[in-house]
Amino acid sequence: MADFNFFFPIIVRYGDLDPQGHVNNAAFVTYLEHARVNYIRHLELWDGKSFLSIGFILARIELDYKAPILMTDSVEVGIRTSRLGNKSLDMEYLVREVGGGKIFGIGKTIQVAYDYQSGETVPLKPVWRERIANYEGMDKE
Repeated sequence: MADFNFFFPIIVRYGDLDPQGHVNNAAFVTYLEHARVNYIRHLELWDGKSFLSIGFILARIELDYKAPILMTDSVEVGIRTSRLGNKSLDMEYLVREVGGGKIFGIGKTIQVAYDYQSGETVPLKPVWRERIANYEGMDKE
């Protein structure tokens, strides 16, 4: 998997480990979440202040584990948007050793544009579509 413009460094914490000594699957999914939140902050689509204004909700997650992450591993998560829909977008992830070494996992999520005040899905905001498309070099449609 190439062509990731954004990588977010992860610090593996002792509390992320399970009794087998590797990162627990729930913590692994949290690493994707950290990358996702920092990706939209990097694109200035959310200021990080109120989660009620984040603008989307997670609808689906897929994760293929390729190798265990140990506490001593240096980890980064690559994230990119691979599809912009009317009310949703797809994101892909590459969890790897810093600098492109070992691959720990690959994943995909689907986010739905969501208004937390009304509790309803909404169309993807034009500013989201434009910034993501420009950043990722993709079609805005």
